[in-house]
Amino acid sequence: MRKTIHIAAALLLDPQGRTLLVRKRGTKAFMQPGGKIEAGEPPVAALARELFEELGLQIEAEDAHYLGQFSAPAANEPGFEVRAELFQVHTAMPVEPAAEIEEVVWVSARKPLTLELAPLTQDLILPLYRRLPRQPA
Repeated sequence: MRKTIHIAAALLLDPQGRTLLVRKRGTKAFMQPGGKIEAGEPPVAALARELFEELGLQIEAEDAHYLGQFSAPAANEPGFEVRAELFQVHTAMPVEPAAEIEEVVWVSARKPLTLELAPLTQDLILPLYRRLPRQPA
């Protein structure tokens, strides 16, 4: 039986309809911004905390629209599964990599990606993103 890492993650969208992917320092795979939910912490509060710590982005709970729970093998912890509470968040604010984030990239649903992606991002979240109603890109 796999050990589970419970996280809150953002399908973060900019005004052009692109979504933000992040790569943590010392890793290769890009993934959604977000992070571990602490004991007793509501997922949306964990998301707001992580977005501020990782990207300097401040959001309110009402800015996050819950999309559901998604699970996949963890990208950076062999033998672990990541279970993500996924929220859609729109922002026009600039983001800057901070804390453990080494690189950020905005990607479009219409363009093929050559980046190495975390399983959760590649297999579940990006396909969901591509099915969202089209916005400018």
